[in-house]
Amino acid sequence: MKHLKILLILLFAALISCNKEDALGDVDNIPGLGGDTWTKGPIDVWIQDNLVTPLNVSVKYKWDQGELEFNKTLVPPKEEKIVPVLSAIKDVWIKNYEAVAGPLFMPRYCPKFFVLVGSASYNLDGTITLGTAEGGRRIMLYVMNDFRSKGMPGYVVSDSFNLKMMFHTIEHEFGHILHQNVLYPPEFKRISVGQYTANWNNISDGEALSDGFITAYAISAPDEDFVEMIAMMLIEGKQGFDHLLNNITEPGASGITPDQARSRLRQKEAIVVNYFATVWKINFYDLQARTRASIESLIR
Repeated sequence: MKHLKILLILLFAALISCNKEDALGDVDNIPGLGGDTWTKGPIDVWIQDNLVTPLNVSVKYKWDQGELEFNKTLVPPKEEKIVPVLSAIKDVWIKNYEAVAGPLFMPRYCPKFFVLVGSASYNLDGTITLGTAEGGRRIMLYVMNDFRSKGMPGYVVSDSFNLKMMFHTIEHEFGHILHQNVLYPPEFKRISVGQYTANWNNISDGEALSDGFITAYAISAPDEDFVEMIAMMLIEGKQGFDHLLNNITEPGASGITPDQARSRLRQKEAIVVNYFATVWKINFYDLQARTRASIESLIR
């Protein structure tokens, strides 16, 4: 009874100490529960005119922890980066697909929701996640605060690496969306059968090339191998892709020769090109040339 009396006294004291000045604010002011609205500015107008109206694509650039991993330390994108980033994405990715696939292709297959994050997402195994695609509906892009292209303050040639990685991420994730709609031919998986491993992060890109993979991440799974081929072929262009293959000089860890590695990569290239032609009616080499030219306009 003594403990009960003490508890009741404490409860009564707490109740009388809460006056109007101490009252909690309206729940509508809690972000994510109806209070996270803002007066639309130039960024929102640009997104409406360039993405929402023509493509029905929305972009979330305001901070919303509910859209992100709770176990990661992330930062929001800087607002001065939003329009330059989205403009570059439109020029390099959307416009080029529209040019080769027609005006209805992107409104149909383009993911409808983009989430932008300022920093990278670091994983426990030491790798970095630069982007994700979920069921063809949402793409999350990280490292937005590192974006600088030619003409932007402080841009130097070395920034082209980060810029190309951003487009690599987009082309990679869109490749997943395409093959999730129509799967690529099964013979692609047989080219490097038995070589895929979850320990790809312990392999360098150069070592991967010597084993017939375009990047180290391509070794992680056949689906990743397929979309890494798409991304690298588009971002590097035909000349850059050929340069990578022609500079394979060392035998692979699996024991294959440089000629065998090049042969496997050429087989994968042919399947990618044929897949785009037969399934999507897209001339891949035309898309490749356009994409590379758009990238070069931003970095040179």
